[in-house]
Amino acid sequence: MESRCWLVALPAVDGRQYVYRVYAPEDALPADLFWDAWHCHDESTHPRAWDLFDAAVIRLVG
Repeated sequence: MESRCWLVALPAVDGRQYVYRVYAPEDALPADLFWDAWHCHDESTHPRAWDLFDAAVIRLVG
């Protein structure tokens, strides 16, 4: 199955939103997209993102 590009925006404790590209199939589960982005953020040097699924904004872009 072909991967598509998703944008996942995560709000962080510093009041900013950090946006990550996640490549996954079009039928990917939103929870899987969220966790992929959150784990990518967690490994960076940015302030901690909230780990609240309902606060994430997930969009298919390509």
